Amino acid sequence: MLRVLLNFLHRPAVRSGRVHGARGPIRNSQFVSFLVQNNRRSLDTNFHDTVLRSRRLARQALYLLVGTGCAWVLLESARALSTF
Repeated sequence: MLRVLLNFLHRPAVRSGRVHGARGPIRNSQFVSFLVQNNRRSLDTNFHDTVLRSRRLARQALYLLVGTGCAWVLLESARALSTF
């Protein structure tokens, strides 16, 4: 129990510039300013998710086209049978 309390109350020997407080994830203010200055979106070279998304959209469009075609054939067949 004493070890837990000592670890909980321990303060680091080197205290660098803190941004988010003592328990925050980013403590170095120079690193934070570097992140702010270089916060550009990089080009995503992994197009795997884009390919999967486009295949899913193409498959859904094909299903919609086939469904519309079947409905049109049924409608025209019903019109043809109603004339006789």
